[in-house]
Amino acid sequence: MTEVPVPLAEDEIAAALRDVPGWRREGDEITRTYGIRYHGGVAMIVHVADVERLISHHADIDLRWGTIRFAITTHDAGHRLTEADFDLARRIDGVARAHGAEPLDDLTVA
Repeated sequence: MTEVPVPLAEDEIAAALRDVPGWRREGDEITRTYGIRYHGGVAMIVHVADVERLISHHADIDLRWGTIRFAITTHDAGHRLTEADFDLARRIDGVARAHGAEPLDDLTVA
């Protein structure tokens, strides 16, 4: 039987955000945008999808010309933030480095 993920308390979210520099909270999700060429972004999505499949957790991904944006929340916890979200954020940062994606910490993609 699969356990229901436990949402983090506000102080736990604040602490977890300090451990994933560049990620920011937008409502009940954490987001980050990277600059990457379009086809590199496609390759990055495939790499992230392989990681997501292994850990049974996924991000919403928005690929645009020159940028890729990830938004993470735990759907099984009522679209609230859990430790799984921050784990995935760290993993995405590693994949981004491997693909040469440049963090765009101050960019908001519409």
